[in-house]
Order: sequence, then structure tokens, then C-alpha cells
Amino acid sequence: MTHHVPQGLPGELKHYIGGELVDSVSGKTFDVLDPVSNTPYATAAAGRAEDVDRAVAAARRAFADGPWPRMLPRARARVLNKIADAVEAQDARLAELETFDTGLPITQALGQAQRAAENFRFFADLVVAQADDTYQVPGRQVNYVHRKPVGVAGLITPWNTPFMLESWKLAPALASGCTVVLKPAEFTPLSASLWAGIFAGAGLPDDVFNLVNGFGEEAGDALVKHPDVPLISFTGETTTGQTIYRNCAAGLKGMSMELGGKSPAIVFADANLDAALDSTLFGVFSLNGERCTAGSRILVERPIYDEFCKRYAARARDIVVGDPHDPATEVGALVHPEHYEKVMRYVELGKSEGRLLAGGGRPSGVDSGNYVAPTVFADVAPDARIFQEEIFGPVVALTPFDTEAEALALANDVKYGLAAYLWTSDLRRAHTFAQSVEAGMVWLNSHNVRDLRTPFGGVKASGLGHEGGYRSLDFYTHQQAIHVSLGPVHAARFGVRKGQS
Repeated sequence: MTHHVPQGLPGELKHYIGGELVDSVSGKTFDVLDPVSNTPYATAAAGRAEDVDRAVAAARRAFADGPWPRMLPRARARVLNKIADAVEAQDARLAELETFDTGLPITQALGQAQRAAENFRFFADLVVAQADDTYQVPGRQVNYVHRKPVGVAGLITPWNTPFMLESWKLAPALASGCTVVLKPAEFTPLSASLWAGIFAGAGLPDDVFNLVNGFGEEAGDALVKHPDVPLISFTGETTTGQTIYRNCAAGLKGMSMELGGKSPAIVFADANLDAALDSTLFGVFSLNGERCTAGSRILVERPIYDEFCKRYAARARDIVVGDPHDPATEVGALVHPEHYEKVMRYVELGKSEGRLLAGGGRPSGVDSGNYVAPTVFADVAPDARIFQEEIFGPVVALTPFDTEAEALALANDVKYGLAAYLWTSDLRRAHTFAQSVEAGMVWLNSHNVRDLRTPFGGVKASGLGHEGGYRSLDFYTHQQAIHVSLGPVHAARFGVRKGQS
């Protein structure tokens, strides 16, 4: 297997606090591995509470005394567009670094870099166009909403498509006038280290953006508990989200959480089978299967089940697994040996819970790196662990159903509720089923094609709150109601005795 190592890799990844690259107060570091060789390529500063204190103090200074929260939306939008320009100008380099750090196929990493630029452009436009409510009581009162940034936003991001998902939080937080402290995932800190230079070049004032590397139980925990951080936006695993929820409660912090998923794709017999195969294969095997919205449970109506399984498995066996930097690669290396071991445990478990149709271990001829062959299990019962639990890798479970009611029960019979995908040519069924499925987002006859204006978020164990469009700006701003009287106010006069004027 080819091992591409980008030129110019940093040997050290530092924190970025108050406009400067700095070491941890403790001097502690941790190794960062690349997923093809599983060898260290850099050390990262290991942030702890004292480093978070410094970062929050800088962000708090910028919020209390700096220009960013007080700038007109158009002025902030100009900076955001310069950020987007800078990301677009180096998208190939970003993709190369992201692929090296995460194992994502280079073509998919390039798409994520371009989406990151689009996130900044979108929120630059949105913050300028935003309108707020005004209500009149004719001749008596005007009531209006005054929107203002909340303060220092704590952003905790995951290791799958890290640069794009960081932009998804950074863009609306900055557009709203907040200052930020970013804690990127410890597995993948490389692309996050580029933000400091991008922001400085675009004219973002010092102290507005701060970054602390480190582990969740140290740096992340300190950020969540910090009294000067009123907002936490977190994307990651559900049990971690539950811990953050508990820790935010003491400070009554605002929370936005996008957590795990075990999303169903439901394929009815009247579906366009070729399109459904294309979409469901892409939906679970793109991004190495390391995606929260992966349609990793495919429910297929009985009359087409056998044909679907046969064609699906044949396609899965032909997926190109290889060097993440090769444009022909469709599935690369999983992000880290710890995650690889977790996925492989589920693969072994699946051999006792379903009928193995494809994959089931390492790809042939690949003896090193975090590679898992695209794996397909059929005839998976709804109480099987590979049906119920998030695997977050290139593993899919196929299950038949006989009736629409059974399909709905199967779709809803997990603790998660992030996304769902429905394939049918029956318009009535499409809408009624979509409205009944327990998922924050549903795609009809489509894979996961995002419209940034719409809400992104889940129900049940898949999260709290929504991001996307105006909902993101709502999260990062206070909406203050101001009431203005236009004439005499006729209030009851307490404390005035009869006969007094």
C-alpha cells in the first residue's frame, strides 16, 4: 500500500491563544498518528484547565472590549468572505492534509474543504440578510427584537471530516459576533491548526478565535465547565454528549448537540432500484462509513429483498479500498487504531448476527493500516447489536420487511433518531411515512444532500437543538424583546388613596 506523506508537515501542533501559537502551561504533549502507517507524525500540545483558562480569558477580552461583537453585520460578512476565499485558494492542500490525518479518500476530502468555504459564504450572506420581528399596536406601542451575540462560544468538534465540521460551527458563531474557543478532536488536530493563519490573513481581530488541543476529559471538560463560556456546541458520540449535558446543567449553559446515529434507509418494492442501490451504497460507505448520518440499516420490502441483497453485495465487493491519496480510492483507512479495533469487533460480532455477503475483515493483500473491507450483513434481526448500535465504519445491516407498518416499526426501533432515507414512487406513502419516522431529517428518493437553510439535528439519543440557517444564528445570539410606548401609559395607580390626584 502506497504511503503518501505531504511535504511541509509541522512537527509540533500548538495552541492558538490571544493571537499567538503557544505550548501548554504544563509542557505536556501527545502523539498524533496517521492512519495508514499508525506512526506518529507530530506532537500536539495537551491542553488542560489552565490552558483553557487562558483561551477563555482572551476570548472574553475580545468580546467585552474588542470590535468584533460591535461591528455591523456587513463588516463581519466581509471578513467571512475573505475566510472563504482563503479556504478555496488552498482547498487542494487542505484536502491533502485532511486525507493524511483522517484516512478519508482525497476526492471526498476535497469536497469537504469546498463545503467549508461555502459554510462561511452562506453565513456571511445570512447575517446581512437577517430580519427580526417587529409588532405594532397602532398608536400605542412598537415591539421589536434586538439581537446580540451571547458571548464566548465553546466549540467541540469530532474527528470525521474535522475541517468542514469546524467551519460549520465557526462560521455562524463568528457571523453572530461571538468570540470562540475551539477544542478539535485529539485524533485529527492537523487541519484545525490552519485556521489561525486563515483567520489572521482575513483580518479577524486577535483574541476572537482561540484553539486549545487536547483530550476531551481534560481540555474539553474544562471548556464545558468554564464559568465564562455560556454556550457549548458539540458534535460527537452520544455518551460523551450525555456527560457534557450533565456538566452544562450546573451553569445553565446553552447547548447544541449533534450526537450519534443509526439511520435507516427504507426501500419499497416500487422504488427506482438502481437509484436506491447507488444512494444506499454511497450513504454508508462514503467517508469510510465514519459519518453520523450513514444509512447503516437498510430495510428492504420482501418482494425485492433477494435481488437487492445480491446486487448490493456485488457492488460492495467491487468498492475500491486503498491509499487515501489515490483519486481512484472510494474507501480509505479508518481514523485511528482504537476506532479500527472497535469496528473490527462489530464485524466479528456480525458474523454471528447476520449472513455475511461481503467483506468481513481486512481487504485482501492489505496487512497494515486501519483498513476494513466494505462489509454487508443480511437477514439481521432487529434485536441484533449490529442493528441497534452505532458502528461508525463501513458496515451495513440488511433486513427485510413485509408491510409499511412493519417498516415504520423497524425504522423507529433504535434509540437514535438523526436521519432516515425513504425510497418509493408512492407520493402519499412518501409523505406520511416521512412524517411518522422518528428522525430529525428525512430524505425522500435521495441520499444526504444538504440545504444549509434547513435545520440539521436529531431526536432521541441523536441530539438536542438544531444547527443550520437561522437556527444557528438563534443559538449564538440573545433575542431581546424591546417594547416602546407611543403615547400615555394607562396603568393601575397602586398606592393612591381616594381623593388624591
